[in-house]
Amino acid sequence: MSISLNPNRLARRARVGVRRRRGFYGWNVVGAMFFGMFLVLGTRQSFGVFVATWEEEWGVTTGDISIAAAIGWIINGVSQPILGKIVDRYGGKVIVVISTIVLGVAYLLMAFIEGVLMLAVLFGGVISFFAGGVSPGTSGAVITRWFQRKRGVAMSVVAAGGSLGGLVMVPFLAQLMLATSWQTTFIVSGIIVLALGVPVSMLILRNSPDEMGQLPDGEVRSTDKRTSAEQRSRAQALMQGGPLGAERWTESFKSWPMWQLSIGYFVCGITTASISTHFVRWAISEDISQADAAWAFGILMGINAGGVILIGLLSDYIQRHYLLALVYLVRGVAFVSLIVLPGAMAMWAFALIGGASWLATVPLTTGLTADVYGVRNVGMLGGLINFSHQMGGGAAVLLFGLTFDRWGTYDPAFAAGALWLLVAGIVILTIQEKKYSIRYAPARGTATSPAT
Repeated sequence: MSISLNPNRLARRARVGVRRRRGFYGWNVVGAMFFGMFLVLGTRQSFGVFVATWEEEWGVTTGDISIAAAIGWIINGVSQPILGKIVDRYGGKVIVVISTIVLGVAYLLMAFIEGVLMLAVLFGGVISFFAGGVSPGTSGAVITRWFQRKRGVAMSVVAAGGSLGGLVMVPFLAQLMLATSWQTTFIVSGIIVLALGVPVSMLILRNSPDEMGQLPDGEVRSTDKRTSAEQRSRAQALMQGGPLGAERWTESFKSWPMWQLSIGYFVCGITTASISTHFVRWAISEDISQADAAWAFGILMGINAGGVILIGLLSDYIQRHYLLALVYLVRGVAFVSLIVLPGAMAMWAFALIGGASWLATVPLTTGLTADVYGVRNVGMLGGLINFSHQMGGGAAVLLFGLTFDRWGTYDPAFAAGALWLLVAGIVILTIQEKKYSIRYAPARGTATSPAT
């Protein structure tokens, strides 16, 4: 192993302060949020596994259960800006810890529900509200305070936790339900969340680098006056964001990027919520077994884990809005495959194509929001954008269920989803990222010089 002693290189590193501490704690925070997303998002995405069983046991329709699910998506959307504002003021740790405890207890109580009304109250109300505390919005608000240059890859690793959670938890819970009962499955889910999720969030999570005496990205705090001033300038720019950054979060609604990102995420909500709720039910209508459908959805999430990390790596070097538009368009192709291909072939095609795009929207959307508007209000802004996501999801879950009850097929709903994804891709392409992102503002000392 050779060690470079090039004096020019060493001097440059000392001057700009880009050396990193060994053991930068930000990656511990990434690991904790990854695990939280793995448990919470992975478990929540298993909802569709139980739909057919509840229909038979309770004597209700897909549309009836869809109402409870839709309420859940709407409540979750309402929770996002509320919890995001608390994160901005008090930090993310307290929200994550409390939410994880409540979710664990609520999953235990799910074993005792006896109908759609109780499902709507417990899952649609309590679980859905506190799931917002361990969500892409909350995790993004935490991670953006720890990272700037590697923000894309850090948030992608966290998002991959949700993907791997789907890969592991959905098939696991489906098999457990088939082997025991849906009640036992929820009891096991609650025990897992309480026994594993709560200790990890309590012991590892930290709100910001300041709590560990560190700087974003693990930079060494310099004693040199010039370098120290540059570091303070970068920290200030990180808080402020690009030219649209403002002290008050309400100012963001006077600019186009906030609306463009919200429209895209609204469509994202339509197309992810509908699938997470109705995918297994659709598969059963195509004479595919419940277990096979759960495995296909799990594989979709597994493929997405790799895809979302790749997207995150690329997003630190390529304009994020190009990648985000591509993700929406690829997902549109996946929706078309559900219409034009037969049964099992459609299921596996969707798993492969959809897997390349599923949660990849999360780090790109959160990263763009922080790049344009700064991290001062990123919890609130991310919560508002997530609100639009959940509103789209709530409407789609209900309408997809009513469509199936009315026509006995999901094809009209899938076609509408594909069309909306085309619209989202076009809208995102119109974002003027180079004009508004702090990444392209070298005069402020924070640009990462990504390629065009």
